[in-house]
Amino acid sequence: MSQDVQKLFGSAVAEGAISEQTAQILSVKDIGAAIQAGLGVPVDDVQSSEVVLVTMMPDDSSSIRAAGNAQVVRDGHNLVIEALSASKQKGNILAHTRYLNGGILYPYKSLDQAAKMDQSNYDPNGGTPLYDQTIVLLGTVLAKTQEFAENGVPVRTVTLIITDGHDEHSVKSTPRDVALVVKDMLMSENHIVAAMGINDGRTDFRQVFQGMGVEDQWILTPGNTPSEIRRAFQVFSQSAVRASQNAVSFSQAAAGGFGK
Repeated sequence: MSQDVQKLFGSAVAEGAISEQTAQILSVKDIGAAIQAGLGVPVDDVQSSEVVLVTMMPDDSSSIRAAGNAQVVRDGHNLVIEALSASKQKGNILAHTRYLNGGILYPYKSLDQAAKMDQSNYDPNGGTPLYDQTIVLLGTVLAKTQEFAENGVPVRTVTLIITDGHDEHSVKSTPRDVALVVKDMLMSENHIVAAMGINDGRTDFRQVFQGMGVEDQWILTPGNTPSEIRRAFQVFSQSAVRASQNAVSFSQAAAGGFGK
């Protein structure tokens, strides 16, 4: 575990932001460096009085390519960044995108520096280590949140996990591990954790994501067509923009989910 990241989680436990159990889950061997790699812009370089972290994990498994959905996933990610960039709160938002197989498109940075997904940086041909990588993703969200908290900057976060299949390749983490981390995040009332399961004809994505602790109102289950997938990304982008407006809008969005 990277020393810096371990220190952040230690502070988060001491302040009651996360439980000892969550800290242990996030201290699994070798994930500290992966978390560190996503932290991006130093807190001192961010001038906002409050910060919203928008974090996405697009699926880059080979089934995305096989289903012909690579371009619509690229478009969906880019649509979210464009919608946030057009919002009045854009100066308070930092974005980070990490792929399901662990590659980082960009660590936390301002929206105007966030890379768009294209054919050169998104080539879905990996597996589905859903639980392992969700732990890394949420660990990164929590570590960045703690960095800002230690500098007195209020943070709210909106995270989207995207997959078109159930977990097949995790070796370290279980759904229960993910659920424990998500539970801690939701208890603080500063985090939204959302998930999108693109229909593969056999996976019950509501069951998968609920097993990971994601609340039902934050689960999207589009059919396997470009129009439905695009619509799901639009729904998420609208929720992310609404949640980023202010603390009241955030708590209303968190309670209402995608339905409001």
